[in-house]
Amino acid sequence: MKKILVTGANGQLGSELAILSANYSQYEWIFADRTQITLDDLELLEIQLNQIQPDVIFNCGGYTAVDKAETEKELAFTINHRAVELIAKYTQENNAKLIHISTDYVFNGTSSIALNEDEKTNPINVYGASKRAGEIACLKENPNSIIIRTSWVYSKFGNNFVKTMQRLMQEREAVNVVNDQIGSPTYAADLAQAMIDIFEFPEWIPGIYNYSNEGEISWYEFALSIKEFGGYSCNVGGISSASYPTPAKRPEFSLLDKKKIKTIYNLDIPNYKESLKKMFI
Repeated sequence: MKKILVTGANGQLGSELAILSANYSQYEWIFADRTQITLDDLELLEIQLNQIQPDVIFNCGGYTAVDKAETEKELAFTINHRAVELIAKYTQENNAKLIHISTDYVFNGTSSIALNEDEKTNPINVYGASKRAGEIACLKENPNSIIIRTSWVYSKFGNNFVKTMQRLMQEREAVNVVNDQIGSPTYAADLAQAMIDIFEFPEWIPGIYNYSNEGEISWYEFALSIKEFGGYSCNVGGISSASYPTPAKRPEFSLLDKKKIKTIYNLDIPNYKESLKKMFI
């Protein structure tokens, strides 16, 4: 029985994988939180991996506090770069498979067309730089890895934009949301299923892949959809990023081109509205 280790078990993606795992009882699933897989302590991490001895690692853990990363650079790089390097090294040396999750923040956001996997990376914040360093280290240590870049992840678990909007729209009469950052959301349940489908695909084809739901929207338009499905009466206004400064700069345009993952792994990717609706049911 193959042993699948899921890091970041309590996160959005890890939680969705835990639900789906019930349909895949032919595998031994190990859902590791930050005490079982300690990404910020590399010596301990190496010991933990050797104790668990997984055949497959779904690396969903990571440092994701985008703004805090600006002042916690060392911690962000330890978790998103050096821990990934160590995990990739383990999988290479033990003939294990690795699916590692990365981000649209590896791009600088100046494109005007959907970004494919070969597009030049140029992160504009510490978080993006740490994730890009992790991608490079991952493929260097284990060229047989699969890296999935995703964007705007949400689910009914953890902290995310959808849950924040649901709360604010019930508490306030009006909310303002930036309307000049363009991309597409990713429902964590869809991405979790895609990861399993890729793992089960007859052929393992390593490399970098993009995955998000279909659609090209701003955060403001995303908020309008949340208002619609939630039936909220809150007034939603659109504002510029300049009106809402954050410690970390965000890419203005990070829409991901999904042709590669759809063609190679024959994936059917739902439109963002279709998936958002599922979260409200």
